[in-house]
Amino acid sequence: MKINSILSVVLVSVFTFSTAYADKPVAISKADGPNSLEIGVSVGSGDVKFMRNQNNKNTVNPAFAKTSRPCPPFCVQPMQLRPGIETIGEQEIIHYAVMMSKGQKMPDGSEIMVIDSRTPDWVAKGMIPGAVNIPWTHLSEAKGADPISIAEIMTDKFGAKEQNGLFYFDDAKTLVMYCNGMWCGQSPNNIKSLLKYGYPADKIKWYRGGMQNWEILGFNTVK
Repeated sequence: MKINSILSVVLVSVFTFSTAYADKPVAISKADGPNSLEIGVSVGSGDVKFMRNQNNKNTVNPAFAKTSRPCPPFCVQPMQLRPGIETIGEQEIIHYAVMMSKGQKMPDGSEIMVIDSRTPDWVAKGMIPGAVNIPWTHLSEAKGADPISIAEIMTDKFGAKEQNGLFYFDDAKTLVMYCNGMWCGQSPNNIKSLLKYGYPADKIKWYRGGMQNWEILGFNTVK
């Protein structure tokens, strides 16, 4: 989806800066013309609000400062996880979250859900505003998830239809998935489970940078 095509869903607020940050705002992106994206330091809708830390001396959250987690299991993920799945960045996931909060739909008519695929111990450190936590273990039979609970997630949360043990995804939601970043396997595992059950790849978006990039860029989180 082109960013400019969803500009209308974005509500932009420009804050008055304190003297501590005078003339040095930390905006989300630069305005490049009449069709530009964010022009200020805040974008959002209702309770879903995004902005970057305005302290020019702020440093990354220590939980995401480690560079050398052992691989396996913390191996670098590819840029394209699977054919047909779009890899997205920060501006895109913000727009999907804003669209979700406003009840707006994708061009194919599907609703949107932004999903934090991490386990509760990681979610407790903070998550992207507007996201819903569905741990990757809840869709993994190898991790103890039973077929009935998986079917309930598919139908009750994702909007799929089940009949005679088969899933139908015509009215299923577009899922925007993330986890801890380019070394994290939690959202990739969630995505692989979804594909295994037949979820259409074109209804899955993947924010590869995840919380690692989100924290490095100083974006706000919620708990």
